[in-house]
Amino acid sequence: MIEYFHQVDDPYSHLLAQRLRALAGRYGVAVKPWLVPPPDDIAAPERARLVAYARRDAARIAPAYGLSFPRDPKTPAPEAVALGQRALAGALEQHDFAERAVEVGEALWRGETARLAAMAGGALEATEAALQAGEARRRELGHYLGAMLNYDGQWYWGIDRLNHLEEALAHRDTSPGAPPIAAYRPMKLGPRPTGAAPTIEMWFSFRSPYSWIAFPRVRQLASHYGAALKLRPILPMVMRGLPVPPMKSFYIVRDTRREADRCGLPFGPVSDPVGPGAERALAVLHHVAPLGLGEAFAESALRAAWAEGVALADDAGLLSAATRAGVSEAQVRAALADGSWRVVAETNREALFEAGLWGAPTYRIEGGLAHWGQDRLWTLEEDLLAAMAR
Repeated sequence: MIEYFHQVDDPYSHLLAQRLRALAGRYGVAVKPWLVPPPDDIAAPERARLVAYARRDAARIAPAYGLSFPRDPKTPAPEAVALGQRALAGALEQHDFAERAVEVGEALWRGETARLAAMAGGALEATEAALQAGEARRRELGHYLGAMLNYDGQWYWGIDRLNHLEEALAHRDTSPGAPPIAAYRPMKLGPRPTGAAPTIEMWFSFRSPYSWIAFPRVRQLASHYGAALKLRPILPMVMRGLPVPPMKSFYIVRDTRREADRCGLPFGPVSDPVGPGAERALAVLHHVAPLGLGEAFAESALRAAWAEGVALADDAGLLSAATRAGVSEAQVRAALADGSWRVVAETNREALFEAGLWGAPTYRIEGGLAHWGQDRLWTLEEDLLAAMAR
């Protein structure tokens, strides 16, 4: 059995609901739905930015997966969300929950409140009880987001991680050889257009495991198409006053491991560089970037922390990462004596917030819309190709 956690006002839940029936049918597995509220503030510290980005991102990726989401979704009013929750609370034990969830989502994102009211048959008390039960079960299993699937003790988020779940269910596949329901989307790295390549901006954190598995691929993307790469390092979220609860950290590390396997990069052993390790790496990067060694050092330091268990807070560890990138010990010493990297990191953070995002890795074609997450390199590539075509 698969347990599915649906958040009514979560765009990713709306996308995933559109594939639940196909998932259950192809792999012969029951899907038990739960209704859940949004994550707590501690798990979503920049909620307004998260909400706005999720809508834009869902609209962008939906066509690629053959899914439906409005290009200009309406901002759902609290009363509309409540109506949607009432409509689905009464459908949790019904065989057509997925279809009802899609119908509710379509009405919600199109601002069709009257349509939602017509579907809202559940009592307020029953709806609140359903939300509490869903939240309790989600916490019991160890997660905090909507659009989550749990199977055999493993978590799979949204349409993006359905490829991993399909692999786990392969032994039950009733259509072997058929295309996946939601295939993994890598970069294509096809023929280079004749137009001039623009600059790629990349925000990253030395404490972000997702930054590690994104960084070499962003460099590959830039090199393949002849684009300049503008590095915008930032302090880790927890060092910027944004909490990262243990449940979230645990999931991220486990998710990064399988995503690293998928894209052919090593992951582990790990030496978390939070604190002095991240600060020292930022100092060296700031010092050597003007010398043309920034990309090589950043990748080396990320690899050291997240794939080799090297402590960047230690002199020996930092020096080994630097030496591999062509940075001398004298350059490392000079960098550590200079605190001006803090000004640059803060400038990058402000620019990231102005771009509508808050975390790493984030990237964009300079002047364009930003994408968040190591699983959005294919959208960055599309933007790059579109810019070159223009």
